[in-house]
Formats: sequence, structure tokens, C-alpha cells
Amino acid sequence: MKLIEETINKIRPLDKASMQEAALRQDSLTKPRGSLGMLESLSIQIAGIKRDPLPTLKNKAIITMAADHGVAEEGVSLYPQEVTRQMVLNFLSGGAAINVLGRLAGARVTVVDMGVKGGFPAMDGLVCKMVDFGTASMLKGPAMTRSQAVDSLRGGIEVVQTEIARGLDILGVGEMGIGNTTAASAIVSIVTGEPPQNVTGRGTGINDEQLKQKIVVISRALELNRPDKNDALDILAKVGGFEIGGMAGAMLAAAADGIPVVIDGLISGSAALIAEGLCPQVRDYLIASHLSVERGHAVCLQKLGLRPLVDLNLRLGEGSGAALGIFLCEAAVSALTQMATFSQAGVSDIEKG
Repeated sequence: MKLIEETINKIRPLDKASMQEAALRQDSLTKPRGSLGMLESLSIQIAGIKRDPLPTLKNKAIITMAADHGVAEEGVSLYPQEVTRQMVLNFLSGGAAINVLGRLAGARVTVVDMGVKGGFPAMDGLVCKMVDFGTASMLKGPAMTRSQAVDSLRGGIEVVQTEIARGLDILGVGEMGIGNTTAASAIVSIVTGEPPQNVTGRGTGINDEQLKQKIVVISRALELNRPDKNDALDILAKVGGFEIGGMAGAMLAAAADGIPVVIDGLISGSAALIAEGLCPQVRDYLIASHLSVERGHAVCLQKLGLRPLVDLNLRLGEGSGAALGIFLCEAAVSALTQMATFSQAGVSDIEKG
């Protein structure tokens, strides 16, 4: 736990002076005050995170973490477990949505094996932080040990520390893992107090009967394991996933270094709940890229106090929404830093009088 505790202790409140200066500049730019809507508040938040009233987002990265889930054997997904491994190979070859959208956003994509069944040989572009060959089925006991939960968090922190050494101004997080919407829904249920049927969606596209089975699996898993809603590490261990722990660790590490974190959909949202449970201050560093169609995502974001930037009916994962969010973050800070003020442009500021 030493690395985790040290990381948490470095997370500071946002810099109010930078935010105030950014807000004053927004009001002096050649536009009606507030006319750029959420882009204005987003730029002010990023100024506070970066502790710079004129922030830049030159170095962008998306970390896509992959792991398998024992609960997949309970019929909760449309796809077989082998798809996790196959998609990791697709990420590495550059053929997935996250590769395309990451390139468009100008963000490098780092693929991390947190615990894919069968593992991989050493491969260019693949970072290995494997905890185990997938979690156990939460329907038969805890998904992982408490020690493994710690290991997953530590792995995420270490990955981000490496990315910081390469140069990092903004981070997006994403994932891949057949069965992980089941784990994420279980986390959202226990943290928010909502019953499983209110936070469980169709994931990969399961039918009505499979959805009923998924809800039953989550309900029974929560009854069996009884996660302590006041202990984020216990929740992660009882019903989480290695990639969820990895993303939570990544969020903590980024916040500790003053780096904004753009989260994706339900699964990264559940990781944010774990990170926030470990350190409430981390929520100020989080940016919700979009609102997923997954039922639990809105509940998750409401609990975190986050407003999604867009609603595009996305439900892919991988960090695909985070890539779009990074683009909007760059748009927000570019408007803040590059627009002319009324004084510079010789334009009358009617609102100022």
C-alpha cells in the first residue's frame, strides 16, 4: 500500500488563483460571456488542475487496460472470453476504434495487460502489469484477494508514472474485458445504493433473458460477498476487475501530478468510484467525456458529481469516448488561450459598459 498512500498524499485541491484568472480571461474574450458554455467551465477546471491560467495540452495519452473476468462463465455477455485477447491484438495492430479516434485526437494509445486469460509473450506496444489470468467468478466468492486489488491499483499508478516520464498533459482511460460491465454494475450498485436492476445494462448487446440472468448474477454476488460500501478496496476485491483497479490507480497517479483525467463510459466510471472512495479529492481532476447508454452510467456520474460533455449513445469502451473528450478539452483550452480579448481586438465590450 505504500505507493498508493504516497500517491494519494500528493493529490492537492485545485489551484483557485489559476481558476480565477482563467475565469476573468474568459469574460474578457471576444464573445458574449458564457457563450461557449461548458467549454468555458472546462477550461477553468483544467487551469485549476494544471495550476496554470493559460494551460496547454500538448502531450496526450490514452491508456487502454485489458483483463478477463471469471463471471463471464455465468452467461452475462454476448461474446466469448477469447474476444478480450483478440481485441488486445487488434489494439496493438492499430485497427480498433480507439486507435482511429486516438490518432484523430493526437493521443498516443498505451495498451496494458492487467490480467488477460492466457497472457501474452513480450510484444511491442504491450505493457504487462498482469495481476493474474483473469479474476475469479464473483458468483463463487470474491473476484480477487485484497492483495490482488492492491496490485492492480499499483500497476495503474506505475503505468501512468511511466507515461509522465514520456511527457503527459492530459490522460484518457479505457478498457477491454468480456464480462466487465457486470463487475462495473456491481460496483455502481454497492457504492450508490441502487438495486442491480437499476444500474445493469445490456453490455455487448445481450437479449432480455440474458439481461435478467445478468441482474440475478450481480444480485447473488452482492449477497454472497457483501462488499463494504465504505471500503473501496473491499469493493474492488469482492466484485471488481483488474483493469478497473488499474484505471483507478491511473486516475490517482494522474491527479497526484496535476494531470486532468478524461474518463470513458460505465467501466471507467466504476473505476472512478473506486478512486474517489480512496481519495475524494480525485473527483476534481475527472472529466466525463460522454454519457453512455449503459443504464448505470448516469447513476455513476451523478454520484461523482460529473456532467458529461456529450451524449452520443456510445457503449463501446476502449477509451473511445475519452478520445473525443480529449479533443473537446483541447478545444476548450485553445479558446481560452488563443482568442483575442476585447481590448486586443478593438471590439466594444457592451456587457462591461
